[in-house]
Amino acid sequence: MSKLIATPPPHLKRENTVSQAMRDVVLALIPVSIVSIYFYHLYAAFLMVVCVATAVLTELIFRGAMRKKHTLHDLSAVVTGLLVALLFAPTTPWWTAVVATVLAVGVAKELMGGIGWNLFNPALFGYVATTILAPWLAFLSRDLAPLSPNFGSLDVLTQATPRAMLMQGVPLPGYGTMLLAFPGGALSETSALAVILGGAYLLYRGHINWRIPVSMIGTVFVLSLISGFDPIYDVLTGGLLLGAFFMATDWVTSPIENKGKWVFGIAIGVLVAVFRFGVGATEGVAFSILIMNTFVPFIERVTRRPSFSEPKPSPAGEDA
Repeated sequence: MSKLIATPPPHLKRENTVSQAMRDVVLALIPVSIVSIYFYHLYAAFLMVVCVATAVLTELIFRGAMRKKHTLHDLSAVVTGLLVALLFAPTTPWWTAVVATVLAVGVAKELMGGIGWNLFNPALFGYVATTILAPWLAFLSRDLAPLSPNFGSLDVLTQATPRAMLMQGVPLPGYGTMLLAFPGGALSETSALAVILGGAYLLYRGHINWRIPVSMIGTVFVLSLISGFDPIYDVLTGGLLLGAFFMATDWVTSPIENKGKWVFGIAIGVLVAVFRFGVGATEGVAFSILIMNTFVPFIERVTRRPSFSEPKPSPAGEDA
């Protein structure tokens, strides 16, 4: 007698695994990583190695302490470490990068239940945490500064970041230069085109949904135009593209429903505009995404579609 196995809908079948998806994210980050290494040489390479190695060790230590089997094979730790590195400037002290990565993998990921259970995007969580902890990290600089490697001087490190130049009214190069490559700021800000190519690859592979980056970038563009700023520069600077394609689209910390994705992306765009044009904060993208991460459960409840098997509420006055 054959057995019939019944499972709740939806019944989806897709030949995809976490490790395959994470491998594609790593591949998508290769273009911007190569450009950053081209401009910053060993500074960029060293920061990436430190963050990825720290992410791997952190997962091993935390999961070992919790008596859980490590999940290094899924490459999620590698992705988190690489993203943390790309969020920082090339001359960021290695101990700051280590603290950010430990908080990202150990706290935001492992202590919240592991991959698939985190409330916040891990990389952004670690990055913003070190921004808040900057006064404490300054004390470490006094003792650890002698251990910081010196890879020589780079002229591109002396200029202001594109976002700072924009806020100060300093003329920026043409759109083409800003799109192709313009060093300054975080590693991920060296080439907008490289980030776009990586995002396009993730869209092609079906790992992210176009609605979040389009609504997020589109909202910033429109609000920048309304506020009297140059919307193209506002899109190409400040890590907006990396946030839109690689952070806001995180499968765990973003809405599932398409309507929710629109709401999520637009809300992030509005917050970015508030931080940039109202507060003048330089980390507006990171803070905006993390803030909206906390509202994802609410957005899901409001925008979710009722199941066909879900009982309809009885009309008023009618017995249950």
